[in-house]
Amino acid sequence: MFSLLPDIGRYPTYQVFVAAVLALVLAGALFPLWIRVLRFRNIGQQVRADGPQGHLVKQGTPTMGGVLILLVVATVYLSLGEVGRPGIIALVGLLGCGLLGFIDDYAKVVHERSLGLKPKAKIAGQALIAFAIGVLAVNWAHVSPEVVVPWGGMLDLGALSSTLVVGRFTITLPWLYIALVFFMVISFSNTVNLTDGLDGLAAGTVMIVMLAFAAIAFMQDNLELALLASSVAGACLGFLWYNSHPADIFMGDTGSLGLGAAIATMAVVTKTELLAPLIGGIYVAEGLSVILQVASFKLTGKRIFRMAPLHHHFEMKGWSETKVMVRFWIVTGIMAGAGFALWFVTSPGR
Repeated sequence: MFSLLPDIGRYPTYQVFVAAVLALVLAGALFPLWIRVLRFRNIGQQVRADGPQGHLVKQGTPTMGGVLILLVVATVYLSLGEVGRPGIIALVGLLGCGLLGFIDDYAKVVHERSLGLKPKAKIAGQALIAFAIGVLAVNWAHVSPEVVVPWGGMLDLGALSSTLVVGRFTITLPWLYIALVFFMVISFSNTVNLTDGLDGLAAGTVMIVMLAFAAIAFMQDNLELALLASSVAGACLGFLWYNSHPADIFMGDTGSLGLGAAIATMAVVTKTELLAPLIGGIYVAEGLSVILQVASFKLTGKRIFRMAPLHHHFEMKGWSETKVMVRFWIVTGIMAGAGFALWFVTSPGR
């Protein structure tokens, strides 16, 4: 594999730092051109009419910034020369759900509406990608279907398995573990998508979460995964220069679905599946706020929050977009740090 910087192979810490910086610089340099291309093609955001009224001014802002984020991540990661099967699995999650998001974004632009793919079609696409990730992770990247319980012990999700023979290949299908991967990919890709409702919110929180995964992967001596995670963090930081309030560009579903799936697959390949809800706790809160809001309204006719997802609730209380964004970043940092600390003190050999 071609390495962009072959002389730094002896310095893994420096490699991780360089991956983040390269992704940051590349994204920062290319986004102005990408924004001009999007404006020339009239590819703009379609804002929900039932959302906060202050967001209507964002109508027409260039979207699909996620296309460039994903391309930058793939380019930097593949160019650094540390590519292995677990990293490819995580890249499949990133690009696979990113492609699904691209189709969704394209449908919105073509039909000039805030809704793209139908929910059933989107879930079906995510399910197919999640199934592929689960099967490849176990059979190709040799990821164990056993899940590490942070407070001690292991949970064997490979007990209920089937074996499929295809030509010379024997494929193991651990159904319980595949179901977990299925749940994680769909949950994180959709909740990151929900979080992408304020300028800088999704990109900033993903950056923080990915730095936590980079630290975990590095401590596991898994340099390739640390490089991938730091590349995602750097690309998100470069994007934030143009996505900060008031945003010049949005990432769209291409970015949010892809980045959410990347979080899920990073948890799978680093064996931190049960820590992911803590590290990415802000997404759990955003998703739960929508579930609780819908359930409460259907059962009682009353709303728990002024508006869901959760970040809109605080907007409706009078918080500025910037205040919500920064405070959600702080909460994300606390939760990601807590997740890393819990992994550190409970990981085997420590």
